[in-house]
Amino acid sequence: MRKVFFRAVPFVKEEVTLALEAGVSGLILPGEDMAAASSLARCEVADRAELAEIYLSSREDEAEAARLMRQGRMVVLGRGWEVIPVENLLAREEISGKAGRLALEVASPEEAALAAGILERGVEAVVVGRENLAALKGIVEGVNFSGLSLELSEAVVTEIIPVGMGHRVCVDTLSLLATGQGLLTGNSSAFAFLVNAETERNEYVASRPFRINAGAVHAYVLAPGDRAPYLEELRAGMEVLIADHKGRCSIAVAGRIKVERRPMLLVRARSGDLEGSIFLQNAETICLVRPGGAAVSVVRLLPGDTLLCRLDSAGRHFGMRITEEITEG
Repeated sequence: MRKVFFRAVPFVKEEVTLALEAGVSGLILPGEDMAAASSLARCEVADRAELAEIYLSSREDEAEAARLMRQGRMVVLGRGWEVIPVENLLAREEISGKAGRLALEVASPEEAALAAGILERGVEAVVVGRENLAALKGIVEGVNFSGLSLELSEAVVTEIIPVGMGHRVCVDTLSLLATGQGLLTGNSSAFAFLVNAETERNEYVASRPFRINAGAVHAYVLAPGDRAPYLEELRAGMEVLIADHKGRCSIAVAGRIKVERRPMLLVRARSGDLEGSIFLQNAETICLVRPGGAAVSVVRLLPGDTLLCRLDSAGRHFGMRITEEITEG
């Protein structure tokens, strides 16, 4: 998860408390106030004197930022930064592995979302000054929005087959989700189905809008950073990518992973010349998403129904994208 630092200079306890309650992950303070701040909450605390704060106004400033990053310094670009110089810094081969040492000062949720999406990966951290304390909660939410929008495609269901027992994975997140939101999972990383969170009520079971009953243990799940781990690999505290029916993505933290043996269904679907499949628990509460955002239970699914999916190129190694001739069925 990207970090949000609050620049508490000067240190005012009440302001720092509000910042921590807003969800910041770290504080930037004068060195003499670090001990006092550390007693308020468990978070990262940085000495302002050890950071390099630069205002980009020329190519020389950009070169200086790169030099400091190569030295392992955390560089904070002050307000007024522009996207192109930031892209240049993130793309430099010699410092690309140290992108986490570049932070941008932001003043609004819109700037935070922009910082999170530069070069489709964003910077590792943003900094908020005390003059923007009132906007801090929205900025934290803006950073946790992944800045990513995926193109979703329509797929037509071709068959639904009961296949007997298997281990499925429920992902309970720290977030409350809405109808049309969920995880993108499937038997192939090239064809992922949008599996709706358990947002729908019925007469037997209450809704659990924090939970996605996401599929079988072997299925791929799309995650931040262009990763696609197996569902079985998820653990509490890991980040997952939440998508809605329009392809807008946000980041959620997994709070609990439940693996249980349940009766399963195989759902196959086709989008153009591509065919994909997914194994899901055979139960009314498990839903996929139709175009427009409505949820449809797998027990009511029929051949010819249209669902939302994410099409991509196949090829993953330990969840990371690779270029290789791979066929997944």
